[in-house]
Amino acid sequence: MSYFTELGHQFVDGEWRAGSGSWDIIDFNPYNGEKLAAITVATVKEVDAAYEAAARAQPGWAETDPRERRRVFERAVAVIEAHAVEFAEVITDELGGNRAKSEIELASAIEHLQQAMLTTVVEEVRTSPSPEPGRQNRVFRRPIGVVTVISPYNFPLATAMMSVAPALALGNAVVLKPNQNSPVSGGGLVAKVLQEAGLPPGVLNVLVTDIAEIGDALIEHPVPRVISFSGSDEVGRHVAEIAARNLKRAVLQLSNNAAFMVLDDVRGERLDYAVRAAVSSRFVFQGQVCMAANRILVDRVVAEEFTEKFVAAVRGLKIGDPRDPGTHIGPLINSLHVEAMQTIIKQAMDEGATALVHGASYGNFVEPTVLTGLPDDSPIMRQEIFGPIALLATFDGEEDGIRLANDTPYGLTAAVHTPDLERGARVARRIGAGMVHVNSTTNLQDVTVMFGGDGRSGLGRLNGRHAIDLFSTEQWVSIRSDMPDVPL
Repeated sequence: MSYFTELGHQFVDGEWRAGSGSWDIIDFNPYNGEKLAAITVATVKEVDAAYEAAARAQPGWAETDPRERRRVFERAVAVIEAHAVEFAEVITDELGGNRAKSEIELASAIEHLQQAMLTTVVEEVRTSPSPEPGRQNRVFRRPIGVVTVISPYNFPLATAMMSVAPALALGNAVVLKPNQNSPVSGGGLVAKVLQEAGLPPGVLNVLVTDIAEIGDALIEHPVPRVISFSGSDEVGRHVAEIAARNLKRAVLQLSNNAAFMVLDDVRGERLDYAVRAAVSSRFVFQGQVCMAANRILVDRVVAEEFTEKFVAAVRGLKIGDPRDPGTHIGPLINSLHVEAMQTIIKQAMDEGATALVHGASYGNFVEPTVLTGLPDDSPIMRQEIFGPIALLATFDGEEDGIRLANDTPYGLTAAVHTPDLERGARVARRIGAGMVHVNSTTNLQDVTVMFGGDGRSGLGRLNGRHAIDLFSTEQWVSIRSDMPDVPL
């Protein structure tokens, strides 16, 4: 039995079951079109069942000894490590990313689980001095209750674990809805790993469904108190609106338009390294990454040499079967994304752009494309491009580069390259992104450091202590034994 056959179901109250909808979500391999699974959609009936199971299971899970919760995550890590080869194949087949991308995703999922081990033993109570004699102040940290996680298709396992693991570690229950393009990698695998690790039934539930079937029931339902959503800013704004209307906490990780800056002092080996980092920042997983660098901004002083080497490196990328260890570029997730990339390329050319590399499109493939010469005020320069298209632009001096980097409504990630580390830090501080990396890629992530953006890139921060704040709440309990006068 394949993992797609085994895990292509709803997972509610510890049981794998079919949805009660009247239609199926078909899970395809984007490389060869193979049908991987047909999953009957969950309806409002399953939404209610999942939330009822979560609400029922959560109190007992919250009262579980933190050391036992920790052991669940230890076992979950062992499950992934024991099945790493098969899990990587599932991710590759379902998403079309190359093997290296799948291995990076598994490693990231493990890191989130390991961080959750530490989160299980977070301080649950602290005292605060009282200005009033005879009174004790205690502040208790407690679970928020039930958390809803809505994950994207691009890094579905890792992104789901980014919210699921800390939420569970703090004693919450979770209802997870994976993207329709990654129901197994982003849903079934999460459930399988944690079920095998000994997570009690009902603490995690997975619903494979669509807004066309359930509308806003997943967000509007009275049980969940936190909605953690990763996806486009268009959908994210809708999620935020519904959450706010129902007084729920919303955690939003949305779109991006990252700038990768190369300053005028980048020469020799450092320029070669900047080229490699720029190619990685733009083309990992075919550019279908929220942290990917849309815009490669290069100081005019070094632009000619950088452009020559960047174009050569892009032309050297191997396109083909994601299972081939030598493949760099696989297919996009589906034909709609292919059409979107074709539209962007046509619009750019109509606006006067020059194609330094003009890749062909066929099936679900869009070969890497490098465009230059777009006017600064082009809408294409200010939007997210979720595919293998790089926009190359030059700037004149540091101030001009910062201006270009900030000319976007998004603000998730950016990168700055310079041998002068203090200069790099200074420039980074002036870029309006939540995460800026000096002499690295735009795709960097560290589970011990905050993750999140500004502007239209979202609300809230994940990872580390930030996840603790998001997925728990505090309660003030004051205690006194005497009977002082009270005001009337």
